[in-house]
Order: sequence, then structure tokens, then C-alpha cells
Amino acid sequence: MIEKIELQWLLSFQAVYQQLSFKRAAEQLQLPTSNVSRHVALLEQLLNLRLLERTTRKMIPTPAGRQLYESMTPLTQSINDVLEDIALHGDSLSGHLKIVLPDLPFLADIIANFCCQYPRIQLSCDTALNPKEGLLDGFDLILRFGRGSLEDSGWVAKEILRWPSCVVAAPLLLKNHPLPRSLDELSNAPCITSLSVLQGMPWRFKQGLTLKVKASYKVNSGHIAKAAALKGLGFAILPIHACQTDIDCGSLIKIDLDCEPEDLVLYAFYSGRKYPLEKVKVFLQHLRLGVAGMEK
Repeated sequence: MIEKIELQWLLSFQAVYQQLSFKRAAEQLQLPTSNVSRHVALLEQLLNLRLLERTTRKMIPTPAGRQLYESMTPLTQSINDVLEDIALHGDSLSGHLKIVLPDLPFLADIIANFCCQYPRIQLSCDTALNPKEGLLDGFDLILRFGRGSLEDSGWVAKEILRWPSCVVAAPLLLKNHPLPRSLDELSNAPCITSLSVLQGMPWRFKQGLTLKVKASYKVNSGHIAKAAALKGLGFAILPIHACQTDIDCGSLIKIDLDCEPEDLVLYAFYSGRKYPLEKVKVFLQHLRLGVAGMEK
């Protein structure tokens, strides 16, 4: 049967399944919508069954459509990976590199430099501090912050940058709250914590300790957390390099506790293959060179 099916029919079906829209699938594939619709219709005609139920309001995959998509996606991804790897000629890297990463200036420069060095690379880059696991299909590399042990996943994790951290508070806050000397005392104090990144609410300390803190100020931004700490809104964990100037001038006080916070780490995650794709390996090497010397 496979000799009767064109690969583009399968790719069109795959895109429509992902987008649940012929129009959005056509935009993704850079094809006319009529072509994508015809490809799916021809595939359904050959298989003699419905893969997608269409109504005027929505599109729903049938059980057969779901089975086909889940079975074919690893195969089309593997074929694409092989084609991209063998498309390399000497030092000329080519292919489509899809990345999710935090929106940070130093990463922007590194990526731009990479694309200048490898002009045959086609880049698709999305920004997110805490990308959801289910949304990562189709991406080659994810850069994400972590503190403490990582959650289990099917991705390979490589450490890129590590920043020692400390607990800080503004003098204004310490006028109204006693200076904590232990994690137990800190648990009763107002704190500034993350909303969803860095595994959410618990603060993570070395020796595998975690602490549930009181927080009415939850943000997914180190800059916003630092601004709140400077205003006396709560105790905060910050990378030392990001607040050392404020500690030196007395705007923030470093809190010495009986246990140190876990370091803030930037990880690169890629699919759990035995060997990473060549484009991923080259980008990771470029990334490590780009961040060399940034740890403090």
C-alpha cells in the first residue's frame, strides 16, 4: 500500500492533526489550503476511512487518525533527522533548528552569532521560561532553568551555566520581621517565590532540603523578584552575581542560614536519542563557548 501513498499526503495529514485546522496547517507547510485539504482527502480515500471528523466549528481526529498520527510521527521525525545529518558538507551545517529558550539578551546574541556562522541553518525560536512537556514535540532543543534535582523526563539534560545563589532581604523588611537564622524561622517569614518556574513554590536548598514558604508575591522573573525584595515585600532567593552590588551598598542584606540555597542552573534539554543530532551538537558547542566566563 505504501507505494500508492505520496509522502506529502502524510505530511499534510500530520500538520492538520497538529493544528486542527487546514488553514493553519497550510501556513505551516507553506502550501495552498486547497492542496492540504486534497492531500488529506486522497489519503482517506485510499485508506477507505475517516481520519478527521470535520464540522463547521471544529475538527476532531478519529481513532484511526490518532493511531496513524502516533505511529507515523516518530518515523517522519527519524527520516527528517537522517536527511538533515547527511546534508552536512564539511563545516557547512544546514537544516531546520527548532529551539525553546528564555528571553535573555546574552542568549539572543549567541543565537544570532550562530546563524551568522552557519547561514544554511533555518532557525525557529520560541521563548518560554517554563515550557510544558506536552508542547515540546517537534523542538530540537529546550533551554530551561532549574534548581535542585531535575524531574524525570525523556530528555537528555546538559548543564550550560551555574550561578550560586543566596537569600536576601531589604533593611526595611528586617525592621518589621526578625532576622531568620534557620530554615524553620524562614518558613514563617513573608517570601517572594516563583509562580510556576523552578518547579513552583518550594524553595530548594542543598542536601536535598525543600522549604514551603509563605508567599503572596509570586513571579516568574528574577528582575521582578529583585525589585520586590528591594521594596521590602519579602525575602528572596537570587543569584549572587545579580544582587552583589545591592549587597555591597546595603540595599539588600545577605541572610546567613543553616543551609545554602541550591544553585540556579541553566540546562539544555534535547531528545533522548543515543546520539544528538549534528545540528544540536554544534549548537551546544557554540552555546558553551558563548557563555564561557559568565559563571560567577
